[in-house]
Amino acid sequence: MKNILLLLLLLSLRSGPSLPAAPQGEALSGKPYEDVANTIITGGLATGRAYEMLSELTGSMGARPSGSPQANRAILWARQKMFDMGFDSVWLEKLMVPHWVRGPVEEAYIEPMGAGGRIPLKICALGGSVATPGGTLTAEVVEVRSFEELRAMGEKARGKIIFFNRPMDRAKISPFEAYGGAVDQRGQGAVEAAKAGGVAALVRSMTTRLDDVPHTGAMHYADSVENVPAAAVSTVGARLLDSLLSAGKTVRISMRLSCETLPDVEQANVIGEIRGSEFPGEVIVVGGHLDSWDKGTGAHDDGAGCVQSIEALRLIRAAGLRPKRTIRAVLFINEENGLRGGVDYASRVRGVEKHILAIESDAGGFAPRGFGVSTDPAILAMDSAIVEKLARWSYLFAPIDADRIRAGGGGADISPLGRLGVPCVGLRPEAHRYFDYHHSDSDTFDKVNERELELGAAALAILSYVIAQEGL
Repeated sequence: MKNILLLLLLLSLRSGPSLPAAPQGEALSGKPYEDVANTIITGGLATGRAYEMLSELTGSMGARPSGSPQANRAILWARQKMFDMGFDSVWLEKLMVPHWVRGPVEEAYIEPMGAGGRIPLKICALGGSVATPGGTLTAEVVEVRSFEELRAMGEKARGKIIFFNRPMDRAKISPFEAYGGAVDQRGQGAVEAAKAGGVAALVRSMTTRLDDVPHTGAMHYADSVENVPAAAVSTVGARLLDSLLSAGKTVRISMRLSCETLPDVEQANVIGEIRGSEFPGEVIVVGGHLDSWDKGTGAHDDGAGCVQSIEALRLIRAAGLRPKRTIRAVLFINEENGLRGGVDYASRVRGVEKHILAIESDAGGFAPRGFGVSTDPAILAMDSAIVEKLARWSYLFAPIDADRIRAGGGGADISPLGRLGVPCVGLRPEAHRYFDYHHSDSDTFDKVNERELELGAAALAILSYVIAQEGL
């Protein structure tokens, strides 16, 4: 009985009354919005809902691949959450999205090279891959670290499984820079393998972590060459293959994938907003993507960004703040394998609404460290000025060590808005663990820290509110 009463008390505290009303502008200290920021931060830590929402999203819906029934349930869940939070307007914007499914079988084995038996390899199909033709594909493996190396092989690559084994560069300080230096193998590997006469692409997982968990991700085909199956192999498996091939052994792999692409499905972006009191036609977007890959439950990528976006608006309302401009949470669909949600949103608002700023959270639910301003060529001319304008508010984020506002950032879903000239900003969390989990079975709710997640939501709330008040 005592435990039940304690639980009820905790729940009542978590869903308790609104936060004390925050000043709308000047702080008592003389620094604008300092008291507003403090109210939002402390309110988020004390009564935040982001962690609770993430538990619901990942626990009830799980992974949410574009086109899946789970994504449909997540869309309805998010819309209801926005209604429950009392946003001024909530709606869905429907669009058609691709529907790729992994299928029940994905396996690979190194065939016996002597007296030993088959050695299993942990693999997973890359998103968009075709199945292995005829069930099981068996072929010799050749290893390359670049497309140039593959092209130089000539006929030696014909009929082979092409093993792309260029690791993310551990010497890079930024994990995202390391990712950018390796991810072309995943995206274009199947095309390059087919051009060389290869029968499949096997790609080292995009992570610096040495483990036996393969990481999926989007890949592409070209109409000019045959579609060959493509899979990621774990870094443990990649190391094993490399050691065998480096020793001069002939390695043959049998692999089986049962994935397929189904007809497009109608789904939707989920949108909710706090209407501006003075300039309602001027909009600040804060968002993340609701779809995920089907490995893990999409907690960091990007359930975290979605619940932070909803929570940012809730924190503003809970503090009794009345933004002059409209602040809009947009949960985009189909970021992972098409970006159709981002493209559709930008096409709908082009020439209709004035967007002041777009902010995206899609780098995990880790502790916030600041914001990155996009260097997209479409807005490069104004990039330096935007950084300076945002950096003048950096003191508001200093109490949570999130005051680094620099060039280089943005986000995939808001990039179509960037091409319309809208300044784009990405929340920058601590980055060094992100690719341990990214696109893998390891991306689950238990990897997210509650306080770090809530602080990210508070940072989004502060920036969006201040820009809603002051503009750029």
